Amino acid sequence: MRKYSLRFKLSSSYVFIALISLFLTSVITNLLLEKHFRDYVIEKQERSNQEIVSLVSQYYETDGSWDLDAIEKICINALHRGMVIRVVDAPGTVIWDARLHDDALCQQMLADMAQNMTQRYPNWQGGYVEDQYPLTSGGMDVGRVEIGYYGPYFYNDSDLAFISSINRLLAGVGIFALLLSLFFGAIMAKGLSKPISRVITTAQMIAKGYFDDRVSEPSSTIEIAQLTAAINQLAGTLGKQESLRKRLTADVAHELRTPLATLQSHLEAMLDGIWEPDQGKLQSCHEEIVRINRMVGDLEKITRYESENLILTKTSFDLSGLIKQIIRNFETDYVSKGITIMFCGGKELVFADKDKISQVMINLISNAEKYTLREGVVEVRVKGTSEFTKISVKDTGIGIQADDLPHIFERFYRADRSRSRLTGGSGIGLTISKAIVEAHGGKIEARSKINEGTEFIIELPKRLPLDCH
Repeated sequence: MRKYSLRFKLSSSYVFIALISLFLTSVITNLLLEKHFRDYVIEKQERSNQEIVSLVSQYYETDGSWDLDAIEKICINALHRGMVIRVVDAPGTVIWDARLHDDALCQQMLADMAQNMTQRYPNWQGGYVEDQYPLTSGGMDVGRVEIGYYGPYFYNDSDLAFISSINRLLAGVGIFALLLSLFFGAIMAKGLSKPISRVITTAQMIAKGYFDDRVSEPSSTIEIAQLTAAINQLAGTLGKQESLRKRLTADVAHELRTPLATLQSHLEAMLDGIWEPDQGKLQSCHEEIVRINRMVGDLEKITRYESENLILTKTSFDLSGLIKQIIRNFETDYVSKGITIMFCGGKELVFADKDKISQVMINLISNAEKYTLREGVVEVRVKGTSEFTKISVKDTGIGIQADDLPHIFERFYRADRSRSRLTGGSGIGLTISKAIVEAHGGKIEARSKINEGTEFIIELPKRLPLDCH
């Protein structure tokens, strides 16, 4: 299948539309013009006939005679206008006859008319037509006028010139419209194809693994603007995912390198006979193996929680009661560190997966304890509205850097650059929390200031079954 560029198709469509419009306009205009002009010519012929009859009747004298000179002038003038006049009095005597006056001129005139009409209309069916009109004077019939012409109607040279000028005008307008359509078609095609070509180039760069390229060409077309915005967003998202993948690889490599190196050194020392494989050495190796296994488990866990098929077992339960129980479980850790934890909120029924919501709250309360200094305060609040249940976990801890705040929900991301297991954890707790909250149709966000503390806010939609009210 042969392919054409968008620019060529748009330009061609403009030209095609212009040609079709010109053709239809020309046909309709000629048909309408033909009809109205034919009616006009027939009406004009009838008016001319009545005018000649009126003029001739004026030159009938009261004594029964005719002003022959005046009648001759009238009839000769009509002859030059394509009408053959014959004036007869009441007894039947010919007063004036154009054929007797100049028959050759009459024949030539009728032949010219026939030629004009057949040239214009090859299938024209016409011929000599003669109409008779009575002449009256004082209410008495004094004669008649016979008017012959080429009928049922004819176009003289002026009429044909007018029609030709109309067609030339239409042709000129058509050529101008064609050129104008080519011009604007080219501009429109360029305006549409240029950003699309740029999007194609960016998409090709993305396919090759280059995510820094962006489409900067503006467009007033909504769909193209949406397309460029989508491709730019795609490039940004893929760039972030690529950075995250690299960082994940580096994090996993870093996390695995230490226990593997320890295991290798211990085993080599035992194999070389430097160390005796006693219980202490074997216990140390076992701890490193457990550490590696925990890392693998973290990887499996984050994959499961970030999947779109996260299964939720929802039940109705008192969220405030659940949080109070979790706080009691952490009470020893908080007391030993000298941190005050407070809860504020009444009974609040929610319809959610109790175990997974527990995991979210455990992650947040545990993080608050880790990053809050001695004599600090952690405040947990639960508040319900008609549509949402809002949970807030606010501490007076060390806070999070502004640069780190947008990334804290990403997998294995830890604002603690020292990678300390003591405070940093595995870096997936907040990622799992976000996945769980979003699986419930809610949202989670964080607000923080350095040395002032951090607040995590969760909103869960209320979707209680009818028997829970």
